[in-house]
Amino acid sequence: MGKIMILNGSPRAPKSNSKQYAEMFSKACAAETEYFAVTKTNHQAICHAMDGFSDVLLVFPLYADGIPVTLMRFLDTLAQNAPSRKPRVSVLINCGFLEPEQNNIAVAMLRLHCKENGYPFGSVLQIGSGEAILSTPFRILVRAKVKKLAAAIVAGQSQTWKVTMPISKGMFLKASTRYWVHYGKRNGITKEQMATMQIEQ
Repeated sequence: MGKIMILNGSPRAPKSNSKQYAEMFSKACAAETEYFAVTKTNHQAICHAMDGFSDVLLVFPLYADGIPVTLMRFLDTLAQNAPSRKPRVSVLINCGFLEPEQNNIAVAMLRLHCKENGYPFGSVLQIGSGEAILSTPFRILVRAKVKKLAAAIVAGQSQTWKVTMPISKGMFLKASTRYWVHYGKRNGITKEQMATMQIEQ
């Protein structure tokens, strides 16, 4: 049985949903796992440590339909500092959209990166409604898929799963709007302010 590096590529790794998914995976996995969070300064150290692992699980959120820059910059470093034995790369990605298919482009980007750099590609779990689902009873659906992902990685398989909250788009939109309005109110921001571009300033 191999050893799995869990690599959190979220820009806010210490407080991220990706960290929660990484912890969930570690508990579900029969193989030994070790957790790393990508920062601006530890790229070389992670590349060096990768020599001791048979598999790498990339855990990250969808950013602008693609890979977050935190992870992308690390992958650029990894391309120039490959381990002597390249591990199999698997993916656990979550997005704030209801549809897990929104993650397709980011997964395709990683498949291409692995192909171009000689890394075998493993299994994928795509999660929709990523932030909301962890605080609902539907969390159990994620746990079930994470267990399947863990078993597939240990077995050296290449499979893909998708999971999201089994609710209508209308219901999801209403619930997410309430969440963000409440979140803005807690931080002194009105719904009207959130609807303008000035919110970015």
